[in-house]
Amino acid sequence: MNTTTQMSDSALVSLYIAGNEGAFEQLVNRHKNKVYTTILLIVKDSYTAEDLMQDAFIKAIHTMKGGRYNEEGKFSSWICRIAHNLAIDHFRKEKRSPVITLEDGSNVFNNMSFSEDSAESQQIKEDTHAHLRELIQTLPQSQREVLMMRHYAEMSFQEIADATGVSINTALGRMRYALINLRKKMLKNNIAYDTNLYSE
Repeated sequence: MNTTTQMSDSALVSLYIAGNEGAFEQLVNRHKNKVYTTILLIVKDSYTAEDLMQDAFIKAIHTMKGGRYNEEGKFSSWICRIAHNLAIDHFRKEKRSPVITLEDGSNVFNNMSFSEDSAESQQIKEDTHAHLRELIQTLPQSQREVLMMRHYAEMSFQEIADATGVSINTALGRMRYALINLRKKMLKNNIAYDTNLYSE
């Protein structure tokens, strides 16, 4: 009989770090569904979710084997946070160009008219979006995550609330402050924006 099935996550982690490979297999079997769901809520693609789930457990292996695992909380929360971050990073690395709509319905790039057949205009557009992504990365983590989930992953606020473990009101509040801070950063960095963006 496999006694590891009755062990706590903490005990399994200790066993794995000590060299028991079967202990990690038990951890994977115990948490893979939750990890997969956490990622799928964000990426909305089963194949991508499968790949990122594998990446999450591989990262967990490296962290534990490297002696960097610090069990301040539950293993389930820790591995899901890894999965969550990988899913968010997936969209950042894809360099998708989101349509960021402000509270008044205006679009961040409403005043940016680009010609589809102009290579120079397309380069300007790409550079501007790249700068925007850089500014998004400077937002507080909670605001950055909500903004990227909403505008890059196109998640609903209910999905965002489920993925981050907060209420819908909290998710909405974080999005509001993210947009306020992003607008300030765009103005400070002279990035093109809607003329109504800062109207009172």
